[in-house]
Amino acid sequence: MARNKDLTRIFAKLDAIPEALRKQIKPELMKGAEEIASLQRGFAETSRDTGALIDSITVTGPGEQTPPYSQPGGRQTVPEGAVLITAGNSDVRYAHILEYGSSKTEAQPFFWPGYLLGRNKAVNRVNRAGRKIIRETWSKGIPSKGPNND
Repeated sequence: MARNKDLTRIFAKLDAIPEALRKQIKPELMKGAEEIASLQRGFAETSRDTGALIDSITVTGPGEQTPPYSQPGGRQTVPEGAVLITAGNSDVRYAHILEYGSSKTEAQPFFWPGYLLGRNKAVNRVNRAGRKIIRETWSKGIPSKGPNND
């Protein structure tokens, strides 16, 4: 019988981990995405004319909607456990042209270089936070049901 109680406690701890991750990982996701967006804004400085493109680079958190006409993907709802970094909006519809160029203009990449430069740091941040949340959730333990561990 003791083995069954131990398994029950272990499964209860394992069940608590995904809920704790969902609740506590968002700030780290947002922080990593803001760092990447900052890099992208820095790369976009070379193409500054009005600053509208730089101002249009936004980070959208879980459950929120991205700006209309943003690149890549336009308006969409961000799924749980994710963040999206977009460039462009209803006033700035040329982010993709600046990134990739056209037959009349040369490409001035800002979005993907910033993403590639900041990705590993952001991923490492989220992984560290996830491991910490798992350790803390596991070490909290699940209380016994009675004075005799029943």
